[in-house]
Amino acid sequence: MRTESLSFLKRLLDTPSPSGFERAGQRVWLDYVKPFATRTWNDAYGNCFAELHPGSRDAPTIAVCGHADEIGLMVNHIDDKGFIYCKSIGGIDAGSIVGKRIQFQSTVPGVSNPVIGVIGATAIHLQDKATEGKVRKLHELFIDIGARSADEALARLNLGDAGVFLESFMHLNDDLVIARALDNRVGTFAAAETLRLCFEQRATLQARVVAVSTVQEEVGIHGATMIANALKPSVALVTDVGHATDSPGISAAQHGFFRLAGGPKIAIGGAMQPEVVARLMQHAREKEIPLQRAATPGRSGTDTDAIFLQQGGIPCGLVSLPIRYMHTTVEMTSLKDLERIAELFAAFCLGMQPGETFSPTL
Repeated sequence: MRTESLSFLKRLLDTPSPSGFERAGQRVWLDYVKPFATRTWNDAYGNCFAELHPGSRDAPTIAVCGHADEIGLMVNHIDDKGFIYCKSIGGIDAGSIVGKRIQFQSTVPGVSNPVIGVIGATAIHLQDKATEGKVRKLHELFIDIGARSADEALARLNLGDAGVFLESFMHLNDDLVIARALDNRVGTFAAAETLRLCFEQRATLQARVVAVSTVQEEVGIHGATMIANALKPSVALVTDVGHATDSPGISAAQHGFFRLAGGPKIAIGGAMQPEVVARLMQHAREKEIPLQRAATPGRSGTDTDAIFLQQGGIPCGLVSLPIRYMHTTVEMTSLKDLERIAELFAAFCLGMQPGETFSPTL
């Protein structure tokens, strides 16, 4: 991966951006895309846009979308001893976070640094054997920030403050990496890199390309609905993460079989417009990009579900990055597959012609 792109990816993944609180990560994204864009902007809720316009009035608009937010925790209650209890932001397996460190961005006046805490893990010597093996629910877990009373805790955190897990980007080898927020700031990375690749060949570009970093996907794909109505794109290319199912204990009969580093996953199903899918597959063949077909008859669980329903039906394609251990602090993926998504989307954008549509003749 290009040195500047990898540096951007690391910074993007390590910047806390829980759903509804994405602004810090969105600033990182906007700073990176500005040199490749005709203009950049954001809306009222923090969805961010970077446009590369060829200048032609009849240029079709291609939205290239990923979502910026990640799962996290929100302060819900502080007890009289100063221990913190939280609600989840997005889907979290409570059993997987015991003993993890977490950082909160406080809204208490005068508190500018992150507030660090640990999710309490009672020593095995002190555990009640009668409850051994019981999986605790999220509201039963507490966070220790080192406070000795409720007042001391409230001097550092407010109810409603959001936090993310304190895990950072790490290489396992030259290709495989782990991070807590691959889902789905890798999608916003792919959108930014698509724009960069189109900028490098802008002399031949005949479509208006808008890279989009959406918000609040993990809590209801809200940002995608907003941007679809605002942009009214001719076509939308969406990228998210998808499960790599080649680790132990996963049923291929139930979930399909997808290899980590085996190529991006292309979704086949109702929300994905067949002509868009066919065009993506054509470009993949031309670029010798391996794709793994993913049967997606109903909901995809991505921004695609909101976008394709807007404006009387927006033609969409969905290409996802295979990752292991989704919604944990050790999500794992292949950098090569991430680059392949940007290369594929750039080929699609550069091949789009003025006046071209994806409405079938029936």
